[in-house]
Amino acid sequence: MIDRPLRNPAIIWREEDELRDAAMAMLERGEDASGEGVMILLCAGVMHQLNMLGAEIWKRCDGEHTVDAIAAGLAEVFDAEPDEIAADVREFVSDMQRRGWLAE
Repeated sequence: MIDRPLRNPAIIWREEDELRDAAMAMLERGEDASGEGVMILLCAGVMHQLNMLGAEIWKRCDGEHTVDAIAAGLAEVFDAEPDEIAADVREFVSDMQRRGWLAE
């Protein structure tokens, strides 16, 4: 797995502010927002939606942050167990790498 993931510059992406705000409101009410899309990626003519966690991981894939640093930051943002977030980050980064969403 890539240690310092970098987004593939060929992918067009946009965060949907209204959807993100709605997902945040769900989280604040204690509801599950994991199925709520807040970001759109356009890759090879195909649109993909990312939920809030996926979007936050994607935004941090700048080639500067390590996978561990991304996980540590997100554990604070989502007030979650660092080990649980770290496993999710590693899994998603591996998935993005397989899909070609990350620069080699």
